[in-house]
Amino acid sequence: MKRASLALLLVAAATATLSGCATSWVVDSDVKSFSSIGTVPPGATYRFDRLPSQQADTARQDSLEAMAAAALEKVGLRRDDAKPQYSAQIGARVTAGLSPWADPWLFDGPWGYGYGGGYGYGRRFYGGGWYGGPAYFPPAANPWYEREVSIVLREAGSNRVVYETRARNDGPYNASAAILPVMFQAALQGFPNPPQGERRVNIDLATAKTPAVK
Repeated sequence: MKRASLALLLVAAATATLSGCATSWVVDSDVKSFSSIGTVPPGATYRFDRLPSQQADTARQDSLEAMAAAALEKVGLRRDDAKPQYSAQIGARVTAGLSPWADPWLFDGPWGYGYGGGYGYGRRFYGGGWYGGPAYFPPAANPWYEREVSIVLREAGSNRVVYETRARNDGPYNASAAILPVMFQAALQGFPNPPQGERRVNIDLATAKTPAVK
């Protein structure tokens, strides 16, 4: 009965989450930054540097750099390839895996039967509805997306690393094109003197307001 109750709670939570996305969606990122910059002069400039692997896929890197450029501009850095004071190397990773909420025993059971009087087939669960009709529960093994973005700033003259930051996010939504720009913004929260240690930065996707830190 505990597993059946958990199934109903997960379905209800997913429904509430999806219905709420129409008005507000908060992207929560775990951020960790390191800085040796004291102050940044107004209008400080930078250019992007690319690793050989990034040069091999220019279309993807162009898109990521456009996302990062918007976040860098928010903290007062201006792109100037001719006279940069810093070089910026960025990265991004998105991987899809099994949802942490997936439980093959919950819906299929060891003999193919689900809990609550229904039966399982192919990770789908059918059972009696409130009015006697069939009730359908979606597969438990939904994809789960893990994302990470990074920014490394170096002094243009010495090539010394002066700022390094990473942001991580995970969730069930395949919407990286919308989430990654917000993650770059989260990664630069507190620049150039970020809080020490890992912190949670929440940003409303719809409005991209000033991030809240926990």
